[in-house]
Amino acid sequence: MAAAAPTPPDDPHVPVLIDALIAAVAPVRGRWLDGTLGAGGYARALLEAGAEKVIGMDRDPLAIEMAEDWAQAYGERIELAQGVFSSMDSVATDLDGVVLDLGVSSMQLDQARRGFSFLRDGPLDMRMSQEGPTAAELVNSAEEGELADILYLYGEERASRRIARAIARKRAQVPIVSTLQLAEIVEGCLPRAKPGQAHPATRSFQAIRIAVNDEYGELIGGLEAAERALKPGGRLAVVTFHSIEDRMVKRFFQSRSGGGGGSRHAPEIEAGPAQVTQENRKAIRPDADELARNPRARSARLRVGTRTDAAPGVTDRKALGMPQPGGGR
Repeated sequence: MAAAAPTPPDDPHVPVLIDALIAAVAPVRGRWLDGTLGAGGYARALLEAGAEKVIGMDRDPLAIEMAEDWAQAYGERIELAQGVFSSMDSVATDLDGVVLDLGVSSMQLDQARRGFSFLRDGPLDMRMSQEGPTAAELVNSAEEGELADILYLYGEERASRRIARAIARKRAQVPIVSTLQLAEIVEGCLPRAKPGQAHPATRSFQAIRIAVNDEYGELIGGLEAAERALKPGGRLAVVTFHSIEDRMVKRFFQSRSGGGGGSRHAPEIEAGPAQVTQENRKAIRPDADELARNPRARSARLRVGTRTDAAPGVTDRKALGMPQPGGGR
């Protein structure tokens, strides 16, 4: 079947690296699971490229609700399921492929009431599943040192201690309950952004969102669950948007390659049977045409592996470079 028609450039839900992904896993056939359904860009592209069935999974109930309208056109070829990465093998097994597109979706950022954006005033929420403790609860209750660790380790924010101190000082006067409240505190700790630079609150909001949703824990749990859910020959494709995620995915594939090895940055990996093979160990990056159509793709990286018939491996989260708040710097 033909590949999915290109998305208009002004569509806010452009699937990043979609053409590269379809090319990397071709030929697309059998049963696939899209673990980050979002607006359905990857799921629809997989169906158009030849997948017999796609299970569209997302932890956000709104994504599942919004998909019900467009999914009708595909009939029984698509199945919707709410859940987190780490539970995907309880939803489906014996899969021909799994796709994970990490990070926050455009539709989450666009809704002020979800509390993800520092550009729109709304409740400081940030929960993807709309369950559990909110960002406001974290910001107002975590110890100053814990906040500084989260900002530094999850957001790579160099001014983490200064920002955490300012948050602690402000919340002692009044609870921090809105996105613009938090953004204003962060901005007050950093130099004003120059034209073309990211908003000063970008790293802090990223870090708090990751902590609220346990995104790094779910990433590793999702890679492990995909390993259990894929049949031999099944493909695992992961799109990341920043260096920490990409490093974790890269090291996961290395740890499952069966070749052993290591580096001065990562512990020695003991040789053993390979659970995953890779035709190309380098990350696939967006080309110039995609960057012109979709600037959001500039930091995206795609890595693809193929499942073998070896038993699932054991994961050392520290060896994968998963940040550990509270473990010191």
